[in-house]
Amino acid sequence: MNVLSSHDEREQTLNQLLAEMDGFDPNQNVIIMAATNRPEILDAALLRPGRFDRQVLVDRPDVKGREKILQLHAKKVKLSATVDLGVIAAKTPGFVGADLANIVNEAALLAARQGKDAVESSDFDEAIERVIAGLQKKSRVMNPREKKTVAYHEAGHALVAELMPGADPVSKISIIPRGVAALGYTQQLPTEDRYLMTRSELLARIYVLLGGRVAEEMIFGDVSTGAQNDLQKATEIARTMITQFGMSERLGLVALEGPRTPMFLPVPTQAPRDYSEETARIVDEEIKKLLVECHNRVRDVLMSQRQALEEPAKLLLSKEVVERPELLAILKVRSIGSKEKDRPEPRDKAEDKNR
Repeated sequence: MNVLSSHDEREQTLNQLLAEMDGFDPNQNVIIMAATNRPEILDAALLRPGRFDRQVLVDRPDVKGREKILQLHAKKVKLSATVDLGVIAAKTPGFVGADLANIVNEAALLAARQGKDAVESSDFDEAIERVIAGLQKKSRVMNPREKKTVAYHEAGHALVAELMPGADPVSKISIIPRGVAALGYTQQLPTEDRYLMTRSELLARIYVLLGGRVAEEMIFGDVSTGAQNDLQKATEIARTMITQFGMSERLGLVALEGPRTPMFLPVPTQAPRDYSEETARIVDEEIKKLLVECHNRVRDVLMSQRQALEEPAKLLLSKEVVERPELLAILKVRSIGSKEKDRPEPRDKAEDKNR
C-alpha cells in the first residue's frame, strides 16, 4: 500500500491551490492571504517566491498590547474607578485576545452575581485565577492529612521562590482546590515580560517546582502523588536545557532536536532521533544528574529554613489563602533575606503551579 494513499485528497488540494496561484494574471491585482499556527509544517512549495512569499508574524501581545485589548473589551462593562487595566495586563503575560476577552467576561459575571454596581479589581483577580487554575472546588473536601500535605507542599514552593535568586516573586498561595486536579497552587508574578532566559533562571524554575516535593520529604518523611505535574515540568525544563539550549558541559554546544514530521506523511509511532543510542544514554544521565543536583540544593535551603517553612504552612491551614504581604511579614520576622529589595515591583505574569 502506498504510504501517501490515505492523503490523496490533501495532495490534490495542495496541487490545485498551487496551480491556481500560478495561473493568476499579475495584472488582476489579486492578493491571496492565509493564516496558520503551524508554519513549520507547511510545504516548501507554498512558501517559494511568487506564492505565499511574505510572512507576517502575529505574536502574543506584550503588556501594552494586552492593555489595549482589555480596554477594547471593557468598553461594554462598567468598571470601578479603582480598576487599573494596566495592572491587569501586567498580570496576564502570554494571554492572547480570546483569553483577555474571557477574563473581562468572567469578571463581569462575578460582579453581577454579587450584586455589584461595577466590576472591581478583585473580580478581575478571581477571573484570572479561574482562567489559569480553574474554578474553585470548595465542595471537594480533603481529609486533614491531605490538607496538611498540600499546605506544606505549597509553602515549600513559595519559600523556595522567595529565597532562590532568579525565581519570580510569589503573589499568592492557596490550598483551595481548583479545576480538575489542582489541590492547591502558588501564584508567581514575574517583574516584566521575558523573551530570553538564562541558565540560572531556568534552574530557579526547577528549584521552585521541586520545592513542594522536598517539603513533603522533610515534614512527613514520605512523598505523595501531588508532585506529579511539578516533576513533569521540571523534567521538561531539564531536557530542553540539555537537548536544545546546549547547557550541558558533557554534551557541549549541540542541539539535539529531532526532525519534524513532513506534512503529508503519517506520524510515526516513535519519533526518529538524529543522534546515537550512546548520546541518548548521556542525555538521560545528564537530565537525572541535573535534577538530583537541583533536589539537593533545594533540600539544603529548606533544611536551613525549617522554621520559616512551618509558619506559612500553618497559616494556610487556618486561612487557606496567604497573600504576598503576609508571606513577606513571616520572612521579615524570621530575619530571612527575601529578594524583595533586589526586585522592582511585580508587574507581570501569574504562573500556576497546578498539581
